[in-house]
Amino acid sequence: MTITLTLSVNGSRLNRSIAQLAQIGKLPGGGVSRVAFTKADLLARQLVESWMVEAGMTVRIDAAGNIIGRYPGKREGAALATGSHIDTVPVGGHYDGVLGVLAGIEVVRVLHENNVRLEHPIETIVFTDEECTVIGCKAMAGNTISDAAYYRRSDGTSIETCLGKIGGDWSKIGDAKRHPQEIAAFVELHVEQGGVLESTGDEIGVVKGIVGQYRYAVTVTGRPNHAGSTPMHARKDALVAAAQMVLAVNKLGVETPGEQVATVGYLNVSPNATNIVPGKVDFKIDLRDISQTHLEELLVKMKQEFGAIALATQTEVEMTEILHVLPTLAAPKIQNAIAEVCRELSLSYTHLISRAGHDAQEIGRFTDMGMIFVASRGGISHAEDEYTSPEQCTQGANALLQTFLKLDRLYGEGDRFEI
Repeated sequence: MTITLTLSVNGSRLNRSIAQLAQIGKLPGGGVSRVAFTKADLLARQLVESWMVEAGMTVRIDAAGNIIGRYPGKREGAALATGSHIDTVPVGGHYDGVLGVLAGIEVVRVLHENNVRLEHPIETIVFTDEECTVIGCKAMAGNTISDAAYYRRSDGTSIETCLGKIGGDWSKIGDAKRHPQEIAAFVELHVEQGGVLESTGDEIGVVKGIVGQYRYAVTVTGRPNHAGSTPMHARKDALVAAAQMVLAVNKLGVETPGEQVATVGYLNVSPNATNIVPGKVDFKIDLRDISQTHLEELLVKMKQEFGAIALATQTEVEMTEILHVLPTLAAPKIQNAIAEVCRELSLSYTHLISRAGHDAQEIGRFTDMGMIFVASRGGISHAEDEYTSPEQCTQGANALLQTFLKLDRLYGEGDRFEI
């Protein structure tokens, strides 16, 4: 218990590391561009690997290009793992993904310089390409698609070439799969990328789970015709029908009891001319919720609404599923541990769900998962002005450290311990 109360991260060192990593791929506006497999991404990976070695970890690269730093425990066997990603969107900020990786390294630094070994080994993982293909965490969960063409980059570069750049190997991608016997529990520290913590004033978010997601491509087909000579009653206006469907999606998200969000963020009108009745509209739906059952119920309601609108507007509607990601719930044991740590550290906290995807979502498909959130100023992320204060980063890292110390006991021999 003494260790739990006395060990703490070096906040200044952690935040210097964040600032130093942000120099790689730095943009004129202060943001960062470190798209996976680019030169900037490779340089950042090299720097992070060197920090892992300095912290006392052995480092290996798996077939998916994941960087895995391992700090030995008193006994071999399943590790307690953490980590996130260091690749960014084309114009990103300093904290998304990075905080989770560098906090994981900082936790090990503290243990190493204090000559502390936990019962379990600790792994800090840098997952490959979280912002696009999510191939790193999916490969670790054994959920990759076997067709290499699926992962081809927008510029035509093959996944074989991409993984080869970073020490991975597409031909052995199955070897990246991990099991509960290798990772006993995974805890990811991340900036919230939303405004809940800022609105409640709490310092830590204890994540209940990561939402599932459906994406659908919808095509509404009517009949293009002259906008002047076609009477209103004789029209088959695809845009009028699509507009009603967009409103129906929004109404579904707003008025249905639950924690769902429903969005139409893409729309294309054809022929898209002022003097022609629209004959075809394509739009895409993003539907998210923490409950898979509730998602399926929302889909049934939405399809019924769309059918009624198509009938009333004399149009046809076709829906094609383009993405389906199952929700992942955080393990109650880990949620309880994080909450208890917050009370011990006098950090205010709240329970919340993550509506953004994270590496933890895939890792939680084969082992116990938990997440710790710290606030994002203004709820902003994936932007140059993404910001989480040095104090908030330090608080999150200390919560991660203490959670590991607690889980080291909870996941003891025979998993006998309970909170």
